[in-house]
Amino acid sequence: MAEPHGPPTPDRDEVHLHKKPRLQDDIKTAASVAGPSDVPMDEPIVDENIAESSSTPQQSNGKGPKPRGKNKRRKKDKVPAIEPYSTEDVILHDVQALLGEDVVLKAQEAGEDLKAPFEKQQVVELVVSALSSNGESLSIAPAPHPPWVILTPFALPGEKIRVKIYRNARLWSYADLVEVVEPNKELRDMDRVQCKYFGKCAGCQFQMLSYDAQLDLKRTVVVKAYQNFSGLPESTVPSIQPTIGSPLQYGYRTKITPHFDSPLRDLKKHGRPEDGSKPDWFKIGFNVIGTRHTMDIEECPIATPTLNKALGPIREGIVNKMDTYKKGVSLLLRESLEIPADGSPNPLPPPADTSVDSLTSDVEKKLCVTDHRGTIRERVGDKLFEYTAGSFFQNNNSVLVPLTSYVRDCIFPTTPSSSSSTSLPRPTHLVDAYCGSGLFAITLSPHFERVTGIELSVDSIKSANISAQLNALSPDRHTFMSGDASDIFATVTSFPRLETAVIIDPPRKGSDEKFIDQLIEFGAGVMVYVSCNVHTQARDIGMILRKSKAKRESGGGKEYVLESVRGFDLFPQTAHVESVAVLRLVDVDA
Repeated sequence: MAEPHGPPTPDRDEVHLHKKPRLQDDIKTAASVAGPSDVPMDEPIVDENIAESSSTPQQSNGKGPKPRGKNKRRKKDKVPAIEPYSTEDVILHDVQALLGEDVVLKAQEAGEDLKAPFEKQQVVELVVSALSSNGESLSIAPAPHPPWVILTPFALPGEKIRVKIYRNARLWSYADLVEVVEPNKELRDMDRVQCKYFGKCAGCQFQMLSYDAQLDLKRTVVVKAYQNFSGLPESTVPSIQPTIGSPLQYGYRTKITPHFDSPLRDLKKHGRPEDGSKPDWFKIGFNVIGTRHTMDIEECPIATPTLNKALGPIREGIVNKMDTYKKGVSLLLRESLEIPADGSPNPLPPPADTSVDSLTSDVEKKLCVTDHRGTIRERVGDKLFEYTAGSFFQNNNSVLVPLTSYVRDCIFPTTPSSSSSTSLPRPTHLVDAYCGSGLFAITLSPHFERVTGIELSVDSIKSANISAQLNALSPDRHTFMSGDASDIFATVTSFPRLETAVIIDPPRKGSDEKFIDQLIEFGAGVMVYVSCNVHTQARDIGMILRKSKAKRESGGGKEYVLESVRGFDLFPQTAHVESVAVLRLVDVDA
């Protein structure tokens, strides 16, 4: 769901980021419905192994310091090498921007980048210089300390803060915020905070900011990503457009995954209260910022009302049977429309106004599903989608109509840009790569003569076909099929290439070179790249443009240009931003 502060924790990745199956599986690279929410729920079906978060970064082709090779360590070096495009690599670029490239390279060459000037638990007073792309504040260590940066959550530029160091890394340290000594009164407003756990929970970073300020910060993240990771000259990257916000800034998350550790050891040691209530030591919730410790969470303001209403009964059921959990458990709570008994499509609700208040009302009956194998049904505009609860689908329903509409308008611009005003014909065919359960293919289907969705996951393709049937889409014009990594576009060779639009929406690690080669060889007239990781998107866009230019220079005809880049806020109150980039095939003067 969004990028975490500091060292990754299992919950941070789960709270903000969705994992999607890769389309090219063999290329190396670069649940049951628990009933209405206002009715006590049965004990949820759970996974008894909390998944550790892990990223699969790839080699950087952008500017900045060179991360050391994968899995290589210097002698006596206890800190693993920085993986390209990882959270740490993004931080390294932010640190370099603050300290200066020469200072960073000199420290690396002299082996000084691991010699932290601070001890763990040391308290330091700092002034915040900037925010990182991951949402932490960046402060330069005061004299007489050597060049070093301290990352601290929940602090803002210009503030004087007191922090406690808890971990040292390369050229920077991680710290807990002890006190805001002098707040930035223009930015910080604690009256905006709507969560009693804010400042400790790893889930949100920006609740003290106005929403406009959050969107501005997220635009800056996109700008920096293209500067640091695309490897493109400034002239080829258009001005990054303002970030499009979410209609809902709270109560938007349709999926949460609280967890708890096995209570057996503490139960044996401390026992349980005589009244059967939950012991204080038993925590069911999300991670404490900067740690792998669980904090107790009774409600989550960014989750939908349906999920918050269901969370209480679920917690009570766990407490009642806490002596049966031999392992730690990760729960699933996911919102769904109530599915008619005969499985037929849900009728469209009566027209509602477009105010935020109407978005939070129960126009259609909602349920909480707790089984990973359960069925979820969701409406996006006038389209219905059905998928399994444990599979990937965007977790902020309120922003999906703006997102899919924006992608549509990029393919069919009403005000042509210099690149879109070329002689290319209007797109009539759509290829939705990494299509998942068919979000883009199905919502955009009325605008194309033929639509094909390609996806590695057989289960996702099954869901996409079910969703197509729910929306009465003709199988002659709409097809979904599992992709073959050796030839992704083999199933659409009959599509007129210049009249075809391609949408790609890969997982966090982005696309690899083999897929990009096939993408360029196919030569669709317009390409829209939707990404949950703007840093790997920037890398991939750079690769596409360089390879496309090389093909054109070798006699390959037209060349892709980057027409626009824009952030989308799918996770308000967090540091995470998603991005949509548009490329169009044009004639370029030699």
